[in-house]
Amino acid sequence: MEIFLTGATGYIGGTVDHKLIEAGHKVIGLARNESRAKLLEKRGIIPRIGTLENLEVLDENARSSDAVINAADADNPFSARVLVDALRGTGKKYIQTSGTSIVSDNACGEENDVIYNEDIPISALPEKAGRIATDRMILDAANDGVHSIIICPCLIYGQGLGVRPHSPQIPTFIELAKSSGIPRHIGKGQNIWSNVFIEDCADAYCLALNEAPSGSFFYIESGEASMIEVNKSVGRMLNLSSATETFPMYEAIREWGPAMAYAMSSNVRVNADKARALIGWQPKGPSIFDDIENGSYRVYI
Repeated sequence: MEIFLTGATGYIGGTVDHKLIEAGHKVIGLARNESRAKLLEKRGIIPRIGTLENLEVLDENARSSDAVINAADADNPFSARVLVDALRGTGKKYIQTSGTSIVSDNACGEENDVIYNEDIPISALPEKAGRIATDRMILDAANDGVHSIIICPCLIYGQGLGVRPHSPQIPTFIELAKSSGIPRHIGKGQNIWSNVFIEDCADAYCLALNEAPSGSFFYIESGEASMIEVNKSVGRMLNLSSATETFPMYEAIREWGPAMAYAMSSNVRVNADKARALIGWQPKGPSIFDDIENGSYRVYI
């Protein structure tokens, strides 16, 4: 199968395209410039120069491919609309990457016991309303000849198999602990995030490509941890004190920006039983704690 993939040099997309090539697919990857294109070529991916703003490039490559995976910006409705429109009436498969921050709750470090599955309505924060609307547009296209699927992963950890080795969350906590001399979290750090190992996350895309019914939405997770537990793990990896310290919200916003600060102080808890049952997804990777303390994040020491 010939698959057009956006975000091919990114963390999720780079691991997905590696898995697709392993499975025997031909991957056409979007690259923003010639230097990024050369990185894709080295990995056996056919590059197409462009960005999500080059709508004609998206349209042309979506129409000429057998399937499309958007692993780039989940908050860009215009690129998603162009990709969906290019596939209308074809029955081709389109996988959109969303993200579980759509269920975040602005808890400022306090725990919330709500765990979402795909049937629980979301009371979205204002900043997430656009992403939810984009997801709905894509799922609605299942009624118009697009085999549309949403993959909604949570906090992803581990070393990617593509150009980009890590997502930003864990390295950000590591750098904060190193600069402060003590692991830090916003508020009490009792807020909980679901998490998933990067290769397990990428496997969900490959399974969905083959097994998911049209109009499907899947949360992807293989466990969960509070931010205080994550940062204690960071402390153990760095041989720092077992104690942790509060990182005041105003400092977090100043250093990380509001999107990251509010996300890392929220609860984002989901259940992936549907993916396990419907597409046969079975995560196999190490736990987030094992990977922080004994795995890929030791490069940050």
